[in-house]
Amino acid sequence: MQRIRLRYTKRGRLRFTSHRDFQRAFERALRRAEVPMAYSAGFTPHPKVSYANAAPTGTGSEAEFLEIALTEARDPETLRVLLDESLPAGLDITDAVEARTSGLADRLTASVWELRLDGVTFEDAEKAVEAFLAAETVEVQRKTKNGIRTFDARSAVAGLVAERPQADPPGHPQVDRPLDNACAILRLVVRHVTPAVRPDDVLSGLRAVADLAPPVPAAVTRLAQGLFDEESGTVTDPLAPDREAVKAASPTAAATASATAPGTGTA
Repeated sequence: MQRIRLRYTKRGRLRFTSHRDFQRAFERALRRAEVPMAYSAGFTPHPKVSYANAAPTGTGSEAEFLEIALTEARDPETLRVLLDESLPAGLDITDAVEARTSGLADRLTASVWELRLDGVTFEDAEKAVEAFLAAETVEVQRKTKNGIRTFDARSAVAGLVAERPQADPPGHPQVDRPLDNACAILRLVVRHVTPAVRPDDVLSGLRAVADLAPPVPAAVTRLAQGLFDEESGTVTDPLAPDREAVKAASPTAAATASATAPGTGTA
């Protein structure tokens, strides 16, 4: 069985699709692309698809990940193109690699988020960020199925800065952050902890410590997720270990093929 790991996006209006909506769309794409999927056992077999830390409904994302299991080997890039063509625009497959390592979910330890705050000046956003980072704890509340839960939103935040809006550079994929000088942009790096701290929790914290209340809901986009590097404060690509393993195996495979090819060897 071959395992392929995919990176996909939720852009534009497709940010409002639920995780279940995406599952249905993706399974239809698998059938259209005639992907030789492996299926689970039992009375109701399902294609073997593993989803990892999906973004909440209503948020855009440039970095969602899943893994599929195949009964026949396929070239990852060819498979990526076929699946991308079979999905609606906005749900885009941007990367594919053969899984050569274990623990993809274990490498998703942090996310980089972009929060677009319309109607908030850069100066007000910057002051609120300074107050948030200066606090030792920032308690927020979230409604759950078991009632109201209070937790600290500050400890999970590894980085938070306010920025002025900028246009995307030429050739950069268009994400959900249009240029608008009448807004502020927050760049947030948050660790994946329990209970999970989401971007809206950080916004609640900014409201608590600095009375920052955007007049319209923030446009939230996940730009990256992966392993958090404590030294650099960055989030690394979770598919990089698989790419490195593929590259490391390629010369070995080529050498083996050369050594066993007809007509090779010593006389």
